[in-house]
Amino acid sequence: MSAVVVLSGGMDSVTALHYAATLHDRVDALSVHYGQRHARELDEAAWQAERAGVGEHQVVDLSSLGALLSGSALTSDVDVPRGHYEDATMRATVVPNRNAILANIAAGVAVARGHSSIVLGIHSGDHAIYPDCRPAFVDALEALLAVANYQPVRVEAPFLHTDKVGILRVGQALGVDYSRTWTCYVGGDVSCGECGSCGERREAFGAVGVRDPLPYATDREGAF
Repeated sequence: MSAVVVLSGGMDSVTALHYAATLHDRVDALSVHYGQRHARELDEAAWQAERAGVGEHQVVDLSSLGALLSGSALTSDVDVPRGHYEDATMRATVVPNRNAILANIAAGVAVARGHSSIVLGIHSGDHAIYPDCRPAFVDALEALLAVANYQPVRVEAPFLHTDKVGILRVGQALGVDYSRTWTCYVGGDVSCGECGSCGERREAFGAVGVRDPLPYATDREGAF
């Protein structure tokens, strides 16, 4: 069996990459520059792909797409909201149809390269805000990919019913280096520590009782 992992460079997809590498005979990784506010995470994606020993790591340039997906704080000059990940204000970080776009590109690559699956790092903590991270989306996507090509493509979402704490525990067991991941929505040289994504990450490390290896602009432990 073999797979294409959608690799953003964040905690979830990086853990999914290393986890998939333990299950599949061959793993390729696919990262996408879709016009997001910053592409800092793509550097970490490249480092992690090399660390995991993937067959190929491709970066697809769709940077012009961001201007068309306006209204999201991740693809425009809309301010990134600060606060808890489940706050209604975090809906400003929804990028229209993002996961469907990324997953379908990965599926095309999977068919072209003879892979049996694509792997997504979405998890249960995303369900409250992101419609394209919920079980119904994964089920519908797999149904689509079963009829979209002569070669069906399976959708693997190993953390779909797992939270960030569970993902971190899996990553620890696999020896994932989380100092080479990027989570912050704001970007910059140092993670802000205040956006929902930073907050969720810091909560996970606090729950596991391990210090997050990333520095933050705010020095509070276990923010939110």
